Amino acid sequence: MSVTGLFHAVVNAAHTGITGLAHHLDPLAGSLAAAVAIVVFTLLVRAALTPLTYLQIRTERRRAALAPEIEKLRKKHKDPMQLATATLALQREHGIGPFAGLLPALVQAPFFMVMYRVALNPPSGAIAGVPLTAHLSAGLPVFAVLLALSAGIAWWSSRRAAALAVPVAPGADPNQQAAALTARMLKYLPWLSVLAVAWLPLAGALYLVTSSAWTAAEQLVRRRLVPTPAPVPA
Repeated sequence: MSVTGLFHAVVNAAHTGITGLAHHLDPLAGSLAAAVAIVVFTLLVRAALTPLTYLQIRTERRRAALAPEIEKLRKKHKDPMQLATATLALQREHGIGPFAGLLPALVQAPFFMVMYRVALNPPSGAIAGVPLTAHLSAGLPVFAVLLALSAGIAWWSSRRAAALAVPVAPGADPNQQAAALTARMLKYLPWLSVLAVAWLPLAGALYLVTSSAWTAAEQLVRRRLVPTPAPVPA
């Protein structure tokens, strides 16, 4: 089977799963059954990805514990390549893979594409009379609620990213400068979800708000479990 064929098969399976959930929820939810099915399906998939989130949190804790050792390496190695090689060796020695922190995002990317395709042709249903296929202009009251929720989540996530950013002293090595630039970019990244909610059909907006809320909950757990890194000394 080709990659395109596999993708269509997964999209069809997701669509069938949501339709089946909507059918079972219909006696309880009525016209909201399809919308509730999208929320439940999203939560089930995100829950299935929880082990990857655990690996990400474990990696962050190990990196935080290695912060003093990495600072020593920065003082010892002035050459960026030597510093990068020594840092990777130290992290590998303590069981920290270079891509462990990216696994949840990498796995969610195909799921987002699948849900985007499903959102373009969702099961028949509506929220407060607004069809799941409707866009912003056709369902402003419902979209206003989703946009408010999305903006609230984005504001909280942006503030958290700013709080976790590590100050970089003038003349810091390129790795520190790159990390600081990435942290600044992460402050604005959550706001892209607000634009996506305004652009997607209602089914896609509902999925995105649900998934963003789950991510925010994971960030709360991560904040409790992973210590905040100490500022880099000047």
